[in-house]
Order: sequence, then C-alpha cells, then structure tokens
Amino acid sequence: MSQSSVIRLHANDDVLIATQQLIPGTQADASGVVVHDLIPPGHKIAAHDIAKGEAVRRYNQIIGFAKTDIAGGQHVHSHNLGMGEFERDYGIGQDAHALQHIDQTATFMGYVRANGKVGTRNYIGVIASVNCSATVTRAIANHFKQGRLSAYPNVDGVIALPHPLGCGMSMAGEGMDILRRTITGYARNPNFAGVLLVGLGCEQNQIEPLLDLLGEHEEGMVQQVSMQAEGGTAAAVGKGIEQVSQMLVRANACARQPAPVSKLIVGLNCGGSDGYSGITANPALGGAVDMLVAHGATAILSETPEIYGAEHLLTRRAASPEIARKLIDRITWWKDYTKRTGGEMDNNPSVGNKAGGLTTILEKSLGAVAKSGTSSLNGVYLYAEQIDRKGFVYMDTPGYDPVSATGQAAGGAQIIC
Repeated sequence: MSQSSVIRLHANDDVLIATQQLIPGTQADASGVVVHDLIPPGHKIAAHDIAKGEAVRRYNQIIGFAKTDIAGGQHVHSHNLGMGEFERDYGIGQDAHALQHIDQTATFMGYVRANGKVGTRNYIGVIASVNCSATVTRAIANHFKQGRLSAYPNVDGVIALPHPLGCGMSMAGEGMDILRRTITGYARNPNFAGVLLVGLGCEQNQIEPLLDLLGEHEEGMVQQVSMQAEGGTAAAVGKGIEQVSQMLVRANACARQPAPVSKLIVGLNCGGSDGYSGITANPALGGAVDMLVAHGATAILSETPEIYGAEHLLTRRAASPEIARKLIDRITWWKDYTKRTGGEMDNNPSVGNKAGGLTTILEKSLGAVAKSGTSSLNGVYLYAEQIDRKGFVYMDTPGYDPVSATGQAAGGAQIIC
C-alpha cells in the first residue's frame, strides 16, 4: 500500500487519516504501522499504541480520550474514543494579526442601495410579522411567478418569508427581541430592494415597533399591510400585490454596477462534514476568507456548538480581551443550556458526520474553524445582530445550518458559503 493511503497532519498526532479504504494486514505508512481493521475512507487509525485515558490528538489538538487501550493500526472511532474534560489555553490575542490590506481592491457587480450598501441579488421580500399571516404572505409572493416578472429583468424575484412565531409569546423578552432583530435584519439586507411587512392585526409582534426598529429606509420601499385592517384574506392579498407591483418598478430601475469587494459580508456554515472537510474544503474556504478580508470585506463564522473544543483557537486570534471574553461567555451559555435541558455538547456530530469519520464534537469543531482563515477576530455578535465591523467576526447561532444562515442574513450577509 502506498504512503499516500494515509495522512499524518502533524508530527504530534496520535492518528492517521485514511485517504482510501484500508485492508487489514497491510502497512499503512513508512513508519511500519499495520492496519488491524477494515478502515473506511476519511476514518482514523492509531499511529501507535494509546493507553486507556490518554488524550488523542489530531491537528496537534485534543479530539478526545481513549476509552480503552488502543493498539497501533486499530480503527479509532466512537467505540474507543470519547469526550473528556481538559484545560484549554485561551492565549487571548496571542495570534491576532491584521492581514496586509490590498489598496487596489477588487470589485463585483452588485446592486447599490440608497444607504450605500450593496446587494448581490435584487429581490422584493414579503415578510410575515406572525404565523397567522403566513398564507397571505405566500399568496402575494406566488402571484408574481409564472412569467409575471418578465417586465422587470433587473429583479431576481419576489419571495415570501413566513415563520411560525409572532404571537402566543410575550411582547417583551429574549424571544421577541430575537424575532424582531431577525425580521428587521432581513428588511435591511441589501439583497432586498424593498420589503412588504404582512400582519394579521392583533398579533403580539406588531408591525409598528418593527418599523421603529428598522429606522430610516428608502421612501416607498418598505410597505405594510394588515389583514384585519383590509377586511380579510382576499383583500389583504390584493392590497399586497398592488404594493409589491409599485416597488417592482423602482427595484427594476436598479441595475448591476461595479462595487468594491469591501462591501461584501459573507456567512460561513458547515454542511455534511466528514473526516476530509477539515483538511480540504474548510481550509480552502479559509484561504478565500483571508483574501476577502485583505480586500476589506467581512466574513462571519457561526454555529457555536460546532466550534466547541476549538474556541481557544479563536480567542488566540481575538483583537481585544473583550472580544475573547464575549466568545467564551457564549460558549459558557451553551454549556449551561445543554446541561439544564438534559443535552450535551458532544451530541452534535450527526449520524452522517460519524459515518464520514468524525468522532467527537472536538474533532468536528477543529475542522469547522478552518473556514475562518487566519486573520484577527474583530467582533462577536448575538444572533441576528447587525454586523458593523470589517474583517473576520463571529455570530452566536445554533449548530443547524438553516437557523444559522438565517441569523447571518439578518446580520447583513449577502452571500452564504
């Protein structure tokens, strides 16, 4: 078997990564390690004997602890590798550094808005304030399908944004704060030329407070309709279609033009991770992030349960102690949350992740943070908060792609990778 059949990522690593299926009895690499088990691609084998209780390293970082004695060449996975407590060296700010800024920045073809922000798309959004208006929201957006946008070649579409919330909840508190931040964040996203807010009328999440939070906006490009004020579903749909039609005329007047890459905010998420993600796609994306940051753009890493165990790599890149402390506080919140709800931080690697060779959340997280590149961590944000700093930043979100991407878009991201 060729030496390329396995990868040792660091001289201090206790495991080798299989680049192809490994057959028992064959030599894994030049060190003489002989494969004991059938090893699927992307999975790990012990580089040497590991005693029960010893830390196991990949990327020269701890990914777990041996649950049993493991002989060199054996398969290392969930049956013999588990979680354990250990001290992390947060090394706050020790690796922080600004990338060399590129003066002659690159450009992209975008939609420049009146407030100076730039979209990568040109949509009209129809946003429900409450679940009760979801049907009307969809009906308004659906009206503009089947060729009705042919007269508006610069418009990418009219899309509905329903959700299951907005009533049966307190008008104050964290839940409502997050919902309102998300809705107003979407309304501000430059990928929307305009938005229509659709309400029932009697819901807890009233439209007027949303407009207050939204603040100044381009005249005529934020509209509202209330089902009860219009006298019912059909009338509200008709009124909404009329309002969107008015916005379409102005949205179509906006054409793509060159804009600096510094106007981009890119959201980063994992999807279908396996044993190769941390050494292939994620670091490649991290390289792209470094290029964007050097051009003055912004990149958002998220999914807090999926950086658990690798947060010390981010605190070392923190531009200030306050930024590092904010990230640590978010990790602490998630640990407390899972404890009081009967969960655990290590439940994140999915069945598919494990089938692909990832064993613990520590291992998955180490690969996930590779998406963020190497530059300084310039900010830490709550879910759906507006991103107001350049460079690499972090947003606290769940480790679930659709929810995470929603928060990033509400924060201002025009692109999700």
